[in-house]
Amino acid sequence: MASHSIRTTLVGSYPVPQWLMGSPSQQGLIDATKVVFQTQELAGVDVVVDGELYRWDVNHPETNGMIEYFVRPLSGVRSNLRRTDIAEFHRLMGMDFRAEPAGIVEGPIDEGGLNLPRDYQRARACTSRPMKLTLTGPHMLSKTLMDHYYPSKGQLAMAIAKTLAKQIAEVDADVIQIDEANITGNPDESDWAADAINTVLDAAGKAKERGVHLCFGNYGGQTIQHGHWKRLLQLLNHLHCDHVILEFAFRGYEELKHFKDGLTPDIGIGLGVIDVKSNVVESPDDIAQRIETGVKTVGEGRIRWVHPDCGFWMMPRSVADKKIRNLVRGRDLFLGASQGSG
Repeated sequence: MASHSIRTTLVGSYPVPQWLMGSPSQQGLIDATKVVFQTQELAGVDVVVDGELYRWDVNHPETNGMIEYFVRPLSGVRSNLRRTDIAEFHRLMGMDFRAEPAGIVEGPIDEGGLNLPRDYQRARACTSRPMKLTLTGPHMLSKTLMDHYYPSKGQLAMAIAKTLAKQIAEVDADVIQIDEANITGNPDESDWAADAINTVLDAAGKAKERGVHLCFGNYGGQTIQHGHWKRLLQLLNHLHCDHVILEFAFRGYEELKHFKDGLTPDIGIGLGVIDVKSNVVESPDDIAQRIETGVKTVGEGRIRWVHPDCGFWMMPRSVADKKIRNLVRGRDLFLGASQGSG
C-alpha cells in the first residue's frame, strides 16, 4: 500500500472504449483492462481499479452492468421476463428509475455461474499495483429483483450476501469495496441492510482493507435517491469496514460536519472530490481546496482517501482521464501545502 496519509483511488467503472464495444473479444477485454490500469498508473493513483469493463451490457447501459452482471448468473433467478412481471414491478415503490426488474426470484439463491474470483484473477494479472475489487452490495441487488420466494427483502438480501460471501472469501485483493446506491434513500432499511453487507465484509478475510461505497445514485448521470448523510450515520457505524467511500463533490460539503462526531473514528472517511455528473474538469487547486475543507471539517487524520463520487462509465474517456490526473495532482498539492505549513 502507498505511504501517503491520504490515498487516491477510483470508485470502480471506467468508460468502455469504443473499439471494445465495436469488436468485443476476450483478448480485447484484457487489452482494454490494461489500458484502464495504465491510465491510473501513469496518473499515480495509489490503489487502482479494473474499470469493470467485463460487466458492460449494451442492453442495460444506464447501470453499466452493475446489477445484471451479478444477478443473471445466480441460480434461483429467472431473467426471462413476462409482461405481467414488468407490470408488477412498476407497482413497487421506489424503483421508478428502472424500466423492469433485473430478474424474478423463484427459488433459493445460490452462485450459479457467477465467478468473481475468476474475473478478479484475470484483472489481477494485468497490473502489479495495489488493486481494488468492487462488487454491488446485497441491499442494492435485492431491491432490483422481484421476489416470489423469500418472505422478506431482508431474507433475500441475506441470501444474496451469503452467496457473494462465498466468492469474496477467495479474493485476496488489496481492497474489497461493496457498492450500495439504494440504501441512501431508504435509511429505514438500515438494520437488515447492515446485516447483509457485514456478511460479505466479514468473509473478505484475504483482503487487506474493506470499504463500502455509498452514493445517492448515478443512473444515466442522474441522482436517484433523495436523503441526507446524517440519517445514514447509524448504518455506517454498524458496518464492519475499514473505510467508507462517499459522494460529496456533487452534493457539496455542508453535510460533512455530521461526520466529525457522528462517525466512529475507527472508520476512515473517503471523500468524494470529483463530480462524475459534470464534464467540467476540476483543477488541482479545486481538489486541494475540497480536501482542505474536508480536513478542517472533520479533523486531521479522519480523511484517509480521496476519489470521484462514483464510477466514470458515463463520461468521455478524455474527460475521465483528465479528472483522474488532477485527482492525484490535487491530493499532492494539498499534502505539499499542509506539510509546508506544518
